[in-house]
Amino acid sequence: MSIVTVQLGQCGNQIGFEVFDALFSDSHCPQGLCSKRENEAYQASCKERFFSEEENGVPIARAVLVDMEPKVINQTLSKAAHSGRWKYGQHSCFCQKQGSGNNWAYGYSVHGPRHEESIMNLIQKEVEKCDSLNGFFIIMSMAGGTGSGLGAFVTQNLQDQYSNSLKMNQIIWPYGTGEVIVQNYNSILTLSHLYRSSDALLIHENDAVHKICAKLMNIKQISFRDINQVLAHQLGSVFQPTYSGEGSFHYRRNPLGIDWQVRPPLSGLPTLGKMSLNKEFHFNTSIANLVILRGKDVHSAELGAFKDPALYTSWLEPVHAFSVWKTQRAFSKYEKSAALVSNSQFLVKPLDMIVGKAWNMFASKAYIHQYTKFGIEEEDFLDSFTLLEQVIASYCNLGF
Repeated sequence: MSIVTVQLGQCGNQIGFEVFDALFSDSHCPQGLCSKRENEAYQASCKERFFSEEENGVPIARAVLVDMEPKVINQTLSKAAHSGRWKYGQHSCFCQKQGSGNNWAYGYSVHGPRHEESIMNLIQKEVEKCDSLNGFFIIMSMAGGTGSGLGAFVTQNLQDQYSNSLKMNQIIWPYGTGEVIVQNYNSILTLSHLYRSSDALLIHENDAVHKICAKLMNIKQISFRDINQVLAHQLGSVFQPTYSGEGSFHYRRNPLGIDWQVRPPLSGLPTLGKMSLNKEFHFNTSIANLVILRGKDVHSAELGAFKDPALYTSWLEPVHAFSVWKTQRAFSKYEKSAALVSNSQFLVKPLDMIVGKAWNMFASKAYIHQYTKFGIEEEDFLDSFTLLEQVIASYCNLGF
């Protein structure tokens, strides 16, 4: 079961390179703390999932690279080729020199429709190389122009053309201090559109990853590559296969095996006022948690705390909300590693903050003309606000 990765914009292409490099390095790590046979099976599973192979034996990433300018794509292709270990395919990129800065509307309403056929043809070529397609992994930012506007457009097209295949978007949450003046507009438009067309959103906050680099890794001058390598490590440890116990490694149809949807109870929801958003949560009530353990002593790990009903909303039993995957095959050079993927209330506050900032700008009509001139109307903003406020309310209600 193969995954086709779509790398969008500068952020998506730079992270995508680090992800493939981490996957390749891990699968070829000789010290996997497992038998040679198991290690070979692990390698084969990873290769089938993320790489195809040319005649000369060099693995080719199952990826399509998209950006409005060729510079980042050319750098990404060159870095992969010069590694001598793996590379991108010759026809797996698309670039367009003209652009309109960080305007979400240009990526979604202009660049997307104008180059829809070219982009979707490249994706189809990658799909045709797969013996069995599991789905798409779309890497993008949500604050910039290409990665957010075009990313939302491409994801919508994938939903239309490949409705039975999983669409998973990995999106980068912008720094709270701000990267571009209209990042909150871009963010609400991206999230609302992906909510309608994506099957799962994997979210990483730049601020949180920055703290990992500073406090856990003691990096003094933190670069975007440092941040991207941390993201790639986290994604790689989640996406690599787990051992089935029957002589082979496997993935599930849903690579994360957890339930992503917010399903409130049929009746009895409390009325949610603005004050509910400001109350302090004792902990993050969850819809689903997945723990992935790799390496030494994984089968003796104590995970009883994750089965506590208090962690989950009242209409979910832990048996339905908690999953654990274990494999003695270590990840990369680490003797032990653990990853937690959680669908919880964790993003309520940052999401409410972005919606609030965007609404304050919208109320004063700031920068709206930059969007309306490319076909995004005020009603589109209002629809996005309404949808995301419903999402915030649904997640807040998990704790009741």
